[in-house]
Order: sequence, then C-alpha cells, then structure tokens
Amino acid sequence: MTALTEAAARPFSGGALNALLSPTIRLLGLGEPTHGVDAFLELRNDLFRHLVEHEGYRSVTIESDCLMALVADAYVVDGVGTLDEAMDGGFSHGFGASAANRELLRWMRAHNERRPREERLRFYGFDAPLEMTGAASPRPALTALYDYLATADLDLPWGRDTLDELLGADERWTHPDALVDPARSIGDAPEVGRLRLIADDLRALLTAYAPHLVAGTSAERWWLADLHGRTAAGLLRYHAGLADAAPNRVNNLMCQRDAMMAENLEAIVRHEARRGPTLAFAHNSHLQRSRSQLRLGGLPLRWWSAGAIVGSRLGDEYAFVATTFGSRGRDVPDPGTIEGSLLTLPYARAVVDPGRLDRTVSARVPADYTYSSLDPATTDQIDAIVFVRNL
Repeated sequence: MTALTEAAARPFSGGALNALLSPTIRLLGLGEPTHGVDAFLELRNDLFRHLVEHEGYRSVTIESDCLMALVADAYVVDGVGTLDEAMDGGFSHGFGASAANRELLRWMRAHNERRPREERLRFYGFDAPLEMTGAASPRPALTALYDYLATADLDLPWGRDTLDELLGADERWTHPDALVDPARSIGDAPEVGRLRLIADDLRALLTAYAPHLVAGTSAERWWLADLHGRTAAGLLRYHAGLADAAPNRVNNLMCQRDAMMAENLEAIVRHEARRGPTLAFAHNSHLQRSRSQLRLGGLPLRWWSAGAIVGSRLGDEYAFVATTFGSRGRDVPDPGTIEGSLLTLPYARAVVDPGRLDRTVSARVPADYTYSSLDPATTDQIDAIVFVRNL
C-alpha cells in the first residue's frame, strides 16, 4: 500500500462519503461499473438509508423506465398493490429480479408507513421506456398527456381518434430488428412527423395553461402529465433516430437516450426541491462528468452522459460518486492501476478521495465487456470513489 492510497481512503460509511461532498448538493449521482451485481445495489441501499436518516434526502431514482417506476412509487408511497406486483411491474431491464431492489422498496414502504404523506420517500425511474432491443410505442405516454388536457375542457384541435389512427398498432413501433436495421423502423413515416408536431403542441398547452391545470387538478397530476409529455416527445424523437441510416446513427441514439435521462433528472430535482436532495443510481457511464465511451459491435461510441448534462446546469449542486471493485474471481487488477492500488487497502468497502490518488498509474484493462474501469485521466472530475474489494 502506498502512502497516497492509505491517506486517500477510509472505511465506507455514509458519513465518510458525505464528508467529501459539497453541502449544496441537490442531486447525488452514485454510479456502478457494471449491472447485475447486488453488491453495488446493497451499497446504494446502505447509503440511501444514511442520506434519509441524516442528510434530509427524500427520494431515489434509478436507471429504469420512468413510467414503469410509477407502479413502484405507488407501492412505496401509498401501499398500492403488493411488493411482488411492484417488483414485477415497477422496473425495466430485468431489475425487478434483484433482491437488493426488492429490499429497497420494502424498506422505503416500511419507512413511509410511519410518516405523513408530505414526508414520505419517493421512488423514480429516470430512463426512457427503452430496452436493448428497441423502444416502446409512444401510445401510453402520448394518450395520457392528451387525456389529461382533454379533461380540463381545453379546446384541443385533435380528437382522440386522430391520435389512435396516427399511432396505429403498437407492433409497428416495436419491431425487434429496428435497432439494427433502419428500414424496419416506423420512425420516418409521415404519421410520425405529424405525431411529433402534435406532441410538441400538447406540451406547449400543458405549459401555457399550467396555472389553470394545477388549480383544477393538482401539482402532482400536472407533474405526471409533464412526465408523459417528455416521454412521448423523447420516444418519437428516438424512433425517428432509429429510422436514420446515417453512419453515426447508433452514436446519435446513445446521445438521445442520455438527453432523455437528463430531462427526467432535472424534472425530479425540481419536483423534490422543497423536500430535499435526490440520490440517482445508474451505470457510471450515465452519471459521470467526463465524456462516456463504449465500443458496440466494433463501433466506437462517444456521448455526454445524463450526469454531465445535468452537472453543466446544476454546477456544485450535482455530485458524482463512482464505484469500482478489486477482484472478481480470477480477474485481479494489475498493481499499477487505480483498482490494483486500492486492493491493498484492508477494507471490504472504502471511501476514497480521488484528489489524493496517484494519477500516474495506468487504466485497468477489463477482463471482459461486462464492466468498465476507472480512467486515471478523469478522476479529477469525480467527487468521491467507493471501492468494493471483492465481488
């Protein structure tokens, strides 16, 4: 263990991590280097409990479908449905199968049962309705926005039948080959262009009539309508991107996804402004301040993450904490890397001040495609590192 490494690290605790962060934070991004490892989700749960009990946090948001998350939030806030139903219907990307995610919802629900509604914890998703195989139909989001406005007696220039006709069958939107073959996407059809204009006009009406709508319904219902509006517009834009045969098509889709994530994060921060800061949990590549990179099918992709976008607007009200790990089975980092240096620490989990690390070390070469390592050249853009010794 080098003197630099020893001086930079402390055993993990919520208090030790918070000591490295600015007191002005409204959004704390906690990243993970890979998906599907409960050790990182368990760490997130431990941190969130500390933030709730000692730092005034009242919400958490994760890299999951923002509309599906409404099911999990209804369970957490008001006990709607069962925990099994919240896990089945409240998560995308298979995250509902995680024992740590289940424990998060269970703990949040138990916490809320003892408190008035305005103090209850909230659960959000900040990803769009996207899976690796493609994008969802915009129907649920667009019709929810339309129905909200229609019930407010606004003189809408379109009928619901017009929307249904333009949307057509959902199967047109969800062709399994659309991600790899632009010709399979509906995104360049004339009706999609019309729907994008309608979605834009509906969102403008939602803003223009906000005082009337909030007074006639509630601030919460207006916020949900705005969520559906953002989602509809984002999905329509994404489907148009799927139909684009340009060489940079996939890179543009990555940019669009994180731009949608950033919109959702900013909306959550505004929604929670009077209650407290929010913890956001996702892959490091969606929360880091430095430009994200990935090779997908031989294509080099580069894009600005949701965290980088939000951070450029929030300034010191945003903080990014990266997590990384030492060994995983026979995958042991070289001693000359950040992870290799941290592996000499005696702690199972450690909080590390990145400003005190040796930046002359090399970047770890991942043993496979399932995780990303820390780049010594960008540690100055990380507020803190949490190191998990063994997976």
